[in-house]
Amino acid sequence: MSALSTSHSDTETARNRKFGPLYSRNVRAVVARGLMATKSSNWMVMLSGFFEPVLFLISMGVGLGAVVGPVQGPGGGEISYAAYIAPALLAVSAMNGAVYDSTWNVFFKMNFAKLYQGMLYTSLGPLDVAMGEIFLALLRGLMYATGFTAVMGVMGLITTPWAILMIPAAVLIAFGFASFGMGITSFMKTFQQMDWINFVMLPMFLFSATFYPLSVYPQYIQWLIQAMPLWHGVELLRQISVGVFSPATAVHIGYYLVMIALGVLLTTGRLRRLFLK
Repeated sequence: MSALSTSHSDTETARNRKFGPLYSRNVRAVVARGLMATKSSNWMVMLSGFFEPVLFLISMGVGLGAVVGPVQGPGGGEISYAAYIAPALLAVSAMNGAVYDSTWNVFFKMNFAKLYQGMLYTSLGPLDVAMGEIFLALLRGLMYATGFTAVMGVMGLITTPWAILMIPAAVLIAFGFASFGMGITSFMKTFQQMDWINFVMLPMFLFSATFYPLSVYPQYIQWLIQAMPLWHGVELLRQISVGVFSPATAVHIGYYLVMIALGVLLTTGRLRRLFLK
């Protein structure tokens, strides 16, 4: 009887709070649980993700860069090839870290560990769970962005104080991908379906002007690339890295703000529909 009374009390509390069963203002509980799990089992996976863009930068920026020579950067000035691809690789790193945390990690918690069902049986709401998981992905993005920016500094690829803004900009990029990734993963039921995530990410990585300018493509392909979220991240970080800004900078930021809002709405709605029937 005591357990039933406690459960009934939690339900009534959820119904009477300002946001109803949607939000209990306890995101920190989800974050604390995620940090404990990362500390005990996932820290090597997180660390390994940092080295991928660094290896790309050394092999492509330094190795291939010796053959390519200087290229035209934002604003028309000449920069080294390494300085050209480094901000793009930072955007890719932010995307990869956020997508891993908000897709494969979420897929396991949702379909095998049944973690979210357990969380939502407590006073937590779906917005608490969604924001907690997204915040964990942002912490990973922040760690990658800070470390990679430090590597750029050591390699002499930072030439303006504006470059420090690449760190919060990379977190913004991670936020956009994490908010959408979790919502999309909620539709996935099998590992085979999860392969579609890599099918989408690989073309974005290859064709979002990561290693060469957008102008090399025909016009109709340029339009397609400019609709991709990673291209906006690459262009935003490139502009920040050299301290050259334009009205397009606001467009890139606005793109991610809209992406974040839609992604959070999608994720929260899916969690509520799946687990609060």
